[in-house]
Amino acid sequence: MMNEIIINPSKNDWSKLMQRPQINSKDLEETVLEIINTVRAHGDEAVKNYSQKFHGLAPENLWVTEDEILQSTKKIEKNLKKAILLAKKNIEKFHKKQVEKIKKIETSPGVLCWRKSVPIENVGLYIPGGSAPLFSTLLMLAIPAGIAGCKDILVTTPANKNGDVAQAILFVAHILGIKNIYKGGGAQAIASMAYGTQTIGKVDKIFGPGNQYVTCAKKLVNIDGVGIDMLAGPSELAIYADETCVPEFVAADLLSQAEHGADSQVILVAVNQQIIEKVIQEIIKQLPLLPRLEVIEKSFLNRRFIVMENKEEAFDFLNEYAPEHLIIASDNAEQLSEKVRSAGSVFLGNFSPESAGDYASGTNHSLPTNGLAKTFSGVSVDSFVKKITFQKLNTTGIKSIGHAVEKMAEAEGLLGHKNAVSIRLKKVDNGKI
Repeated sequence: MMNEIIINPSKNDWSKLMQRPQINSKDLEETVLEIINTVRAHGDEAVKNYSQKFHGLAPENLWVTEDEILQSTKKIEKNLKKAILLAKKNIEKFHKKQVEKIKKIETSPGVLCWRKSVPIENVGLYIPGGSAPLFSTLLMLAIPAGIAGCKDILVTTPANKNGDVAQAILFVAHILGIKNIYKGGGAQAIASMAYGTQTIGKVDKIFGPGNQYVTCAKKLVNIDGVGIDMLAGPSELAIYADETCVPEFVAADLLSQAEHGADSQVILVAVNQQIIEKVIQEIIKQLPLLPRLEVIEKSFLNRRFIVMENKEEAFDFLNEYAPEHLIIASDNAEQLSEKVRSAGSVFLGNFSPESAGDYASGTNHSLPTNGLAKTFSGVSVDSFVKKITFQKLNTTGIKSIGHAVEKMAEAEGLLGHKNAVSIRLKKVDNGKI
Protein backbone atom coordinates (compact mmCIF):
# COMPACT_ATOMS: atom_id res chain seq x y z
CA MET A 1 0.00 0.00 0.00
CA MET A 2 2.82 2.40 0.90
CA ASN A 3 4.43 1.85 -2.47
CA GLU A 4 1.33 2.58 -4.56
CA ILE A 5 2.18 5.60 -6.73
CA ILE A 6 -0.27 7.11 -9.19
CA ILE A 7 1.40 8.40 -12.36
CA ASN A 8 -0.12 11.33 -14.28
CA PRO A 9 -3.77 10.49 -13.58
CA SER A 10 -6.33 11.63 -16.14
CA LYS A 11 -8.77 14.35 -15.11
CA ASN A 12 -11.53 11.73 -15.21
CA ASP A 13 -9.86 10.06 -12.21
CA TRP A 14 -9.32 13.20 -10.16
CA SER A 15 -12.61 13.12 -8.26
CA LYS A 16 -11.88 9.59 -7.03
CA LEU A 17 -8.40 10.62 -5.87
CA MET A 18 -9.88 13.57 -3.96
CA GLN A 19 -12.36 11.53 -1.94
CA ARG A 20 -12.11 12.03 1.81
CA PRO A 21 -12.72 9.27 4.38
CA GLN A 22 -16.48 8.70 4.71
CA ILE A 23 -18.68 8.04 7.73
CA ASN A 24 -22.25 6.77 8.12
CA SER A 25 -23.91 10.14 8.65
CA LYS A 26 -27.49 8.84 9.07
CA ASP A 27 -26.74 6.69 12.14
CA LEU A 28 -24.49 9.42 13.51
CA GLU A 29 -27.17 12.11 13.26
CA GLU A 30 -29.72 9.97 15.06
CA THR A 31 -27.32 9.37 17.95
CA VAL A 32 -26.26 13.01 18.20
CA LEU A 33 -29.82 14.33 17.98
CA GLU A 34 -30.78 12.16 20.94
CA ILE A 35 -27.86 13.60 22.95
CA ILE A 36 -28.84 17.17 22.04
CA ASN A 37 -32.49 16.68 22.99
CA THR A 38 -31.55 15.04 26.30
CA VAL A 39 -29.21 17.92 27.21
CA ARG A 40 -31.92 20.46 26.30
CA ALA A 41 -34.36 18.68 28.59
CA HIS A 42 -32.11 17.80 31.54
CA GLY A 43 -29.20 20.26 31.45
CA ASP A 44 -26.28 19.61 33.82
CA GLU A 45 -27.51 16.14 34.73
CA ALA A 46 -27.44 15.02 31.09
CA VAL A 47 -23.95 16.47 30.52
CA LYS A 48 -22.64 14.57 33.55
CA ASN A 49 -24.39 11.33 32.55
CA TYR A 50 -22.97 11.43 29.04
CA SER A 51 -19.51 12.22 30.43
CA GLN A 52 -19.81 9.08 32.53
CA LYS A 53 -21.02 7.04 29.57
CA PHE A 54 -18.47 8.20 26.98
CA HIS A 55 -15.47 9.26 29.07
CA GLY A 56 -15.78 7.05 32.16
CA LEU A 57 -16.20 9.88 34.67
CA ALA A 58 -18.96 12.29 35.65
CA PRO A 59 -17.45 15.48 37.10
CA GLU A 60 -18.98 16.54 40.41
CA ASN A 61 -18.86 20.18 39.35
CA LEU A 62 -18.91 21.22 35.69
CA TRP A 63 -17.38 24.64 36.35
CA VAL A 64 -13.62 24.79 36.75
CA THR A 65 -12.88 26.87 39.84
CA GLU A 66 -10.33 29.68 39.95
CA ASP A 67 -8.32 27.64 42.45
CA GLU A 68 -8.16 24.71 39.99
CA ILE A 69 -6.87 27.09 37.33
CA LEU A 70 -4.24 28.62 39.59
CA GLN A 71 -3.03 25.26 40.90
CA SER A 72 -2.64 23.91 37.37
CA THR A 73 -0.70 26.91 36.16
CA LYS A 74 1.87 26.36 38.90
CA LYS A 75 2.59 22.88 37.60
CA ILE A 76 3.33 23.81 33.98
CA GLU A 77 6.90 23.15 32.96
CA LYS A 78 8.91 26.39 32.58
CA ASN A 79 9.96 25.90 28.95
CA LEU A 80 6.42 25.03 27.91
CA LYS A 81 5.24 28.30 29.49
CA LYS A 82 7.85 30.19 27.49
CA ALA A 83 6.77 28.43 24.29
CA ILE A 84 3.09 29.23 24.89
CA LEU A 85 3.88 32.87 25.63
CA LEU A 86 5.88 33.15 22.39
CA ALA A 87 2.97 31.67 20.45
CA LYS A 88 0.56 34.03 22.21
CA LYS A 89 2.68 37.05 21.22
CA ASN A 90 2.82 36.02 17.55
CA ILE A 91 -0.86 35.12 17.29
CA GLU A 92 -1.84 38.45 18.87
CA LYS A 93 0.50 40.37 16.58
CA PHE A 94 -0.92 38.78 13.43
CA HIS A 95 -4.58 39.03 14.44
CA LYS A 96 -4.46 42.61 15.70
CA LYS A 97 -3.66 43.71 12.16
CA GLN A 98 -6.99 42.24 11.03
CA VAL A 99 -9.04 44.87 12.86
CA GLU A 100 -10.68 47.12 10.28
CA LYS A 101 -10.91 50.88 10.71
CA ILE A 102 -14.22 52.50 9.82
CA LYS A 103 -14.09 54.16 6.41
CA LYS A 104 -16.95 56.50 5.52
CA ILE A 105 -17.60 56.67 1.77
CA GLU A 106 -19.59 59.39 0.04
CA THR A 107 -21.21 57.40 -2.79
CA SER A 108 -23.13 60.40 -4.14
CA PRO A 109 -23.25 64.02 -2.96
CA GLY A 110 -24.86 63.99 0.48
CA VAL A 111 -24.97 60.16 0.70
CA LEU A 112 -22.60 58.76 3.30
CA CYS A 113 -22.12 54.98 3.75
CA TRP A 114 -19.95 52.95 6.08
CA ARG A 115 -19.55 49.58 7.74
CA LYS A 116 -18.83 48.86 11.39
CA SER A 117 -17.57 45.67 13.01
CA VAL A 118 -19.60 44.81 16.11
CA PRO A 119 -18.41 41.93 18.34
CA ILE A 120 -20.56 38.88 18.91
CA GLU A 121 -21.32 39.21 22.61
CA ASN A 122 -21.38 35.58 23.76
CA VAL A 123 -19.13 32.97 22.15
CA GLY A 124 -18.45 29.36 23.11
CA LEU A 125 -15.11 27.68 22.43
CA TYR A 126 -14.90 23.89 22.26
CA ILE A 127 -11.38 22.64 22.99
CA PRO A 128 -10.66 18.92 22.38
CA GLY A 129 -9.04 17.34 25.40
CA GLY A 130 -8.87 13.59 24.76
CA SER A 131 -5.69 11.80 23.73
CA ALA A 132 -4.19 15.15 22.66
CA PRO A 133 -5.46 18.16 24.70
CA LEU A 134 -5.33 20.98 22.17
CA PHE A 135 -4.33 23.98 24.29
CA SER A 136 -3.06 25.55 21.07
CA THR A 137 -6.65 25.68 19.80
CA LEU A 138 -7.63 27.77 22.82
CA LEU A 139 -4.93 30.29 21.85
CA MET A 140 -6.18 30.31 18.25
CA LEU A 141 -9.79 30.95 19.22
CA ALA A 142 -9.66 33.02 22.40
CA ILE A 143 -7.08 35.52 21.16
CA PRO A 144 -9.06 36.76 18.12
CA ALA A 145 -12.25 36.65 20.24
CA GLY A 146 -10.61 38.98 22.75
CA ILE A 147 -9.26 41.27 20.03
CA ALA A 148 -12.72 41.43 18.46
CA GLY A 149 -14.16 42.54 21.82
CA CYS A 150 -16.44 39.60 22.62
CA LYS A 151 -18.04 40.29 26.00
CA ASP A 152 -18.35 36.72 27.31
CA ILE A 153 -15.99 33.92 26.26
CA LEU A 154 -17.03 30.46 27.47
CA VAL A 155 -14.91 27.32 27.15
CA THR A 156 -15.91 23.66 27.31
CA THR A 157 -13.33 20.89 27.29
CA PRO A 158 -13.35 17.24 28.41
CA ALA A 159 -11.91 16.33 31.79
CA ASN A 160 -9.48 13.42 32.12
CA LYS A 161 -10.19 10.24 34.07
CA ASN A 162 -9.15 12.04 37.27
CA GLY A 163 -11.78 14.68 36.67
CA ASP A 164 -9.21 17.36 35.82
CA VAL A 165 -8.82 19.59 32.78
CA ALA A 166 -5.42 19.49 31.07
CA GLN A 167 -2.97 21.82 32.85
CA ALA A 168 -1.81 23.49 29.64
CA ILE A 169 -5.41 24.37 28.69
CA LEU A 170 -5.94 25.99 32.08
CA PHE A 171 -2.65 27.85 31.83
CA VAL A 172 -3.69 29.34 28.48
CA ALA A 173 -7.07 30.26 29.95
CA HIS A 174 -5.29 31.95 32.85
CA ILE A 175 -2.96 34.11 30.73
CA LEU A 176 -5.91 35.12 28.52
CA GLY A 177 -8.12 36.01 31.47
CA ILE A 178 -10.81 33.41 30.72
CA LYS A 179 -12.76 32.36 33.82
CA ASN A 180 -15.78 30.51 32.41
CA ILE A 181 -14.37 27.04 31.78
CA TYR A 182 -16.53 23.91 31.99
CA LYS A 183 -15.83 20.18 32.04
CA GLY A 184 -17.66 18.73 29.10
CA GLY A 185 -16.76 17.01 25.88
CA GLY A 186 -18.37 15.61 22.77
CA ALA A 187 -21.82 16.39 21.40
CA GLN A 188 -23.17 17.05 24.92
CA ALA A 189 -20.75 19.98 25.32
CA ILE A 190 -21.92 21.52 22.05
CA ALA A 191 -25.55 21.13 23.13
CA SER A 192 -24.85 22.69 26.53
CA MET A 193 -23.42 25.84 24.92
CA ALA A 194 -26.13 25.99 22.26
CA TYR A 195 -29.08 25.87 24.66
CA GLY A 196 -27.60 26.52 28.09
CA THR A 197 -27.86 24.46 31.27
CA GLN A 198 -28.18 25.27 34.96
CA THR A 199 -24.41 25.93 35.03
CA ILE A 200 -23.32 26.57 31.45
CA GLY A 201 -24.49 29.75 29.74
CA LYS A 202 -26.11 29.89 26.32
CA VAL A 203 -23.89 31.36 23.60
CA ASP A 204 -24.56 33.02 20.26
CA LYS A 205 -21.84 31.26 18.25
CA ILE A 206 -19.79 28.11 18.77
CA PHE A 207 -16.19 27.62 17.65
CA GLY A 208 -13.75 24.75 17.73
CA PRO A 209 -12.85 21.43 16.11
CA GLY A 210 -13.73 17.97 17.33
CA ASN A 211 -14.54 14.43 16.32
CA GLN A 212 -17.44 13.40 14.09
CA TYR A 213 -19.90 13.67 17.01
CA VAL A 214 -18.85 17.24 17.76
CA THR A 215 -19.03 18.23 14.09
CA CYS A 216 -22.46 16.64 13.69
CA ALA A 217 -23.72 18.42 16.84
CA LYS A 218 -22.50 21.76 15.49
CA LYS A 219 -24.35 21.08 12.24
CA LEU A 220 -27.61 20.27 14.04
CA VAL A 221 -27.57 23.23 16.44
CA ASN A 222 -26.72 25.51 13.50
CA ILE A 223 -29.95 24.39 11.80
CA ASP A 224 -31.69 25.47 15.00
CA GLY A 225 -30.28 29.00 14.71
CA VAL A 226 -27.04 28.81 16.72
CA GLY A 227 -24.03 30.26 14.88
CA ILE A 228 -20.95 28.10 14.22
CA ASP A 229 -17.51 28.82 12.80
CA MET A 230 -17.49 25.99 10.25
CA LEU A 231 -18.04 22.25 9.93
CA ALA A 232 -14.45 21.16 10.41
CA GLY A 233 -13.86 17.54 9.47
CA PRO A 234 -10.77 15.36 9.80
CA SER A 235 -7.48 17.20 9.35
CA GLU A 236 -5.71 17.08 5.97
CA LEU A 237 -2.49 18.11 4.27
CA ALA A 238 -1.42 18.31 0.64
CA ILE A 239 2.19 18.81 -0.41
CA TYR A 240 3.54 19.91 -3.77
CA ALA A 241 7.18 18.84 -4.15
CA ASP A 242 9.65 19.48 -6.95
CA GLU A 243 13.35 18.61 -7.46
CA THR A 244 14.41 21.24 -4.91
CA CYS A 245 12.43 19.71 -2.02
CA VAL A 246 14.07 17.96 0.93
CA PRO A 247 12.53 14.43 1.05
CA GLU A 248 13.34 14.10 4.75
CA PHE A 249 11.30 17.23 5.48
CA VAL A 250 8.41 16.17 3.24
CA ALA A 251 8.20 12.79 4.99
CA ALA A 252 8.20 14.44 8.41
CA ASP A 253 5.37 16.77 7.36
CA LEU A 254 3.25 13.91 6.04
CA LEU A 255 3.74 11.95 9.25
CA SER A 256 3.01 14.94 11.47
CA GLN A 257 -0.34 15.46 9.82
CA ALA A 258 -1.26 11.78 9.77
CA GLU A 259 -0.83 11.52 13.55
CA HIS A 260 -3.88 13.77 14.08
CA GLY A 261 -6.23 10.82 13.66
CA ALA A 262 -7.01 7.64 11.76
CA ASP A 263 -9.40 9.57 9.51
CA SER A 264 -6.84 12.26 8.61
CA GLN A 265 -5.65 12.44 5.01
CA VAL A 266 -2.30 13.33 3.43
CA ILE A 267 -1.63 13.84 -0.28
CA LEU A 268 1.75 14.22 -1.95
CA VAL A 269 1.91 15.60 -5.48
CA ALA A 270 5.43 15.43 -6.90
CA VAL A 271 6.90 16.32 -10.28
CA ASN A 272 8.56 12.90 -10.68
CA GLN A 273 8.51 9.39 -9.25
CA GLN A 274 12.02 9.58 -7.82
CA ILE A 275 10.95 12.26 -5.33
CA ILE A 276 8.10 10.09 -4.03
CA GLU A 277 10.36 7.04 -3.73
CA LYS A 278 12.85 9.08 -1.67
CA VAL A 279 10.02 10.39 0.54
CA ILE A 280 8.73 6.84 1.09
CA GLN A 281 12.19 5.72 2.22
CA GLU A 282 12.28 8.60 4.70
CA ILE A 283 8.80 7.70 5.99
CA ILE A 284 9.97 4.12 6.60
CA LYS A 285 12.92 5.50 8.62
CA GLN A 286 10.94 8.02 10.68
CA LEU A 287 7.68 6.16 11.34
CA PRO A 288 8.98 3.69 14.00
CA LEU A 289 10.29 6.61 16.04
CA LEU A 290 6.83 8.13 16.56
CA PRO A 291 4.59 7.11 19.49
CA ARG A 292 1.31 7.44 17.56
CA LEU A 293 2.44 4.83 15.07
CA GLU A 294 -0.85 2.91 15.00
CA VAL A 295 -2.86 6.08 14.31
CA ILE A 296 -0.49 7.08 11.50
CA GLU A 297 -0.67 3.67 9.86
CA LYS A 298 -4.49 3.83 9.80
CA SER A 299 -4.38 7.37 8.45
CA PHE A 300 -2.01 6.28 5.68
CA LEU A 301 -4.74 4.02 4.31
CA ASN A 302 -6.33 7.27 3.10
CA ARG A 303 -3.12 8.76 1.66
CA ARG A 304 -2.34 9.51 -1.99
CA PHE A 305 1.10 9.63 -3.66
CA ILE A 306 0.73 11.19 -7.10
CA VAL A 307 3.18 12.07 -9.86
CA MET A 308 2.08 15.03 -11.98
CA GLU A 309 4.76 16.16 -14.38
CA ASN A 310 2.72 19.07 -15.69
CA LYS A 311 3.01 21.92 -13.15
CA GLU A 312 -0.23 23.62 -14.24
CA GLU A 313 -2.21 20.40 -13.94
CA ALA A 314 -0.68 19.74 -10.53
CA PHE A 315 -1.96 23.03 -9.17
CA ASP A 316 -5.32 22.61 -10.90
CA PHE A 317 -5.62 19.31 -9.02
CA LEU A 318 -4.58 20.86 -5.69
CA ASN A 319 -6.99 23.78 -6.12
CA GLU A 320 -9.81 21.37 -6.87
CA TYR A 321 -8.92 19.32 -3.77
CA ALA A 322 -8.81 22.60 -1.75
CA PRO A 323 -6.75 21.29 1.18
CA GLU A 324 -6.91 22.52 4.73
CA HIS A 325 -3.09 22.83 4.67
CA LEU A 326 -0.90 23.12 1.59
CA ILE A 327 2.90 22.94 1.66
CA ILE A 328 4.83 24.02 -1.43
CA ALA A 329 8.15 22.24 -0.94
CA SER A 330 10.25 24.13 -3.44
CA ASP A 331 12.95 26.79 -3.57
CA ASN A 332 10.55 28.61 -5.89
CA ALA A 333 7.60 28.39 -3.50
CA GLU A 334 6.64 32.04 -3.39
CA GLN A 335 6.34 32.29 -7.16
CA LEU A 336 4.42 29.01 -7.32
CA SER A 337 2.04 30.26 -4.63
CA GLU A 338 0.53 32.62 -7.23
CA LYS A 339 -1.15 29.52 -8.66
CA VAL A 340 -2.97 28.75 -5.39
CA ARG A 341 -6.69 29.61 -5.51
CA SER A 342 -8.15 27.30 -2.85
CA ALA A 343 -6.46 26.34 0.42
CA GLY A 344 -6.96 27.00 4.12
CA SER A 345 -3.35 27.89 4.93
CA VAL A 346 -0.25 27.73 2.72
CA PHE A 347 3.33 27.02 3.82
CA LEU A 348 6.05 28.20 1.48
CA GLY A 349 9.49 26.64 1.08
CA ASN A 350 11.46 23.87 2.70
CA PHE A 351 11.66 25.49 6.11
CA SER A 352 7.94 26.16 6.59
CA PRO A 353 6.47 23.07 8.25
CA GLU A 354 2.73 22.86 8.82
CA SER A 355 3.52 22.52 12.54
CA ALA A 356 4.64 26.17 12.57
CA GLY A 357 1.12 27.31 11.69
CA ASP A 358 -0.41 24.86 14.15
CA TYR A 359 1.41 26.49 17.03
CA ALA A 360 3.45 29.63 16.83
CA SER A 361 3.91 31.42 13.49
CA GLY A 362 0.91 33.63 14.25
CA THR A 363 -1.62 32.48 11.65
CA ASN A 364 -4.76 30.65 12.77
CA HIS A 365 -4.93 26.87 12.66
CA SER A 366 -8.75 26.64 12.71
CA LEU A 367 -9.23 26.06 9.00
CA PRO A 368 -11.79 24.74 6.50
CA THR A 369 -11.56 21.04 5.62
CA ASN A 370 -13.28 18.60 3.27
CA GLY A 371 -12.97 20.94 0.28
CA LEU A 372 -14.62 23.89 2.03
CA ALA A 373 -11.50 25.97 1.40
CA LYS A 374 -13.06 26.67 -2.01
CA THR A 375 -15.58 28.94 -0.33
CA PHE A 376 -14.56 29.37 3.34
CA SER A 377 -11.67 31.06 5.11
CA GLY A 378 -10.00 30.07 8.35
CA VAL A 379 -10.91 31.63 11.68
CA SER A 380 -9.91 35.27 12.08
CA VAL A 381 -10.99 38.34 14.01
CA ASP A 382 -13.77 38.69 11.42
CA SER A 383 -15.21 35.37 12.64
CA PHE A 384 -16.04 36.98 15.99
CA VAL A 385 -17.80 40.08 14.68
CA LYS A 386 -20.78 40.94 12.56
CA LYS A 387 -20.53 43.68 9.99
CA ILE A 388 -23.30 46.29 10.23
CA THR A 389 -23.74 48.80 7.42
CA PHE A 390 -24.81 52.40 7.98
CA GLN A 391 -25.97 55.14 5.66
CA LYS A 392 -26.81 58.78 6.25
CA LEU A 393 -28.52 61.00 3.70
CA ASN A 394 -28.97 64.74 4.06
CA THR A 395 -31.20 66.90 1.84
CA THR A 396 -28.54 66.96 -0.86
CA GLY A 397 -28.31 63.17 -0.62
CA ILE A 398 -32.02 62.50 -1.03
CA LYS A 399 -32.02 64.78 -4.08
CA SER A 400 -28.93 63.02 -5.50
CA ILE A 401 -30.42 59.52 -5.59
CA GLY A 402 -34.11 60.05 -4.83
CA HIS A 403 -35.40 60.04 -8.41
CA ALA A 404 -33.39 56.90 -9.20
CA VAL A 405 -34.89 55.14 -6.17
CA GLU A 406 -38.41 56.25 -7.20
CA LYS A 407 -37.95 54.89 -10.70
CA MET A 408 -36.56 51.55 -9.54
CA ALA A 409 -39.25 51.06 -6.89
CA GLU A 410 -41.98 51.86 -9.40
CA ALA A 411 -40.51 49.35 -11.86
CA GLU A 412 -40.69 46.63 -9.20
CA GLY A 413 -44.26 47.57 -8.28
CA LEU A 414 -43.30 48.62 -4.75
CA LEU A 415 -45.08 51.96 -4.56
CA GLY A 416 -44.69 52.22 -0.79
CA HIS A 417 -40.94 52.26 -1.32
CA LYS A 418 -41.36 54.99 -3.94
CA ASN A 419 -43.59 57.06 -1.66
CA ALA A 420 -41.07 56.93 1.21
CA VAL A 421 -38.69 58.85 -1.07
CA SER A 422 -41.28 61.03 -2.87
CA ILE A 423 -42.66 62.43 0.38
CA ARG A 424 -39.18 63.58 1.37
CA LEU A 425 -38.35 65.04 -2.04
CA LYS A 426 -41.55 67.05 -1.93
CA LYS A 427 -40.60 68.58 1.41
CA VAL A 428 -37.13 69.45 0.16
CA ASP A 429 -38.42 70.89 -3.14
CA ASN A 430 -40.97 73.03 -1.30
CA GLY A 431 -38.29 74.37 1.01
CA LYS A 432 -40.06 73.06 4.08
CA ILE A 433 -36.98 71.30 5.48
